[in-house]
Amino acid sequence: MSELATAIRVEGYKAWSSRVVRTATLLVVGGIAVLVGALVAAARAGNQQILTQLGPLADAEGWELLTGVTAQITAVGGLLAFGVVLSWSFGREFADGTITGLFALPVPRAMIALAKLIVHLAWVSGIALVLPLLLLATGLLLRLGPIDGEVLRQLTLQAALTVGVGLLGLPAAWAATVWRGQLAGIAVVLGVLIAVQVTAIAAPGAAVAAAPFAAVGVPLVFAALTCRAWSRLQLDR
Repeated sequence: MSELATAIRVEGYKAWSSRVVRTATLLVVGGIAVLVGALVAAARAGNQQILTQLGPLADAEGWELLTGVTAQITAVGGLLAFGVVLSWSFGREFADGTITGLFALPVPRAMIALAKLIVHLAWVSGIALVLPLLLLATGLLLRLGPIDGEVLRQLTLQAALTVGVGLLGLPAAWAATVWRGQLAGIAVVLGVLIAVQVTAIAAPGAAVAAAPFAAVGVPLVFAALTCRAWSRLQLDR
């Protein structure tokens, strides 16, 4: 078995055994589906407080309302949850003191970091597959209408959004490495979340223009920075 495959297997076992990852999975998948179902049901019942909070989506109906609300919640709640898990994955090695043992392994530290990122991508992709299925069940329970090609397209876009949001949290991995702790990663992902929200409100045109870079550029840049930071780690710091 190659060094990378071994590192992926070990990091995958860590994630699978982690209460943090299991809790985040439950909150992202089950929590979003339940919250979206409750909000859509309240909106369809004419709850004015909920309709006011939905903003432009208040005029949407059926599956469009469900997928629109889901996208809003995923962009905020998903980013926070994914960032917390990344902060735990990288920061725990310093908090628990296990980083010292990693220096004695024959696997390069940059490869260990890459394995952590690959496991994170696999986890996010799994959530991206399961969440639309739960949304489909939620929509059927709420009797939102027939499932046609447009509904399937919206659910596919939701899956892509989930993966994008999961990768947008990668700055947390870099911060947790550079500042050697989970809190640093969480602080950075909160900063990213605030920056995204402020940009979307103050300059919606700029936010749309920057979306392709945010979806591709940010993950690539911070994945490279994280692996580089791990390759340059020293025990005397």
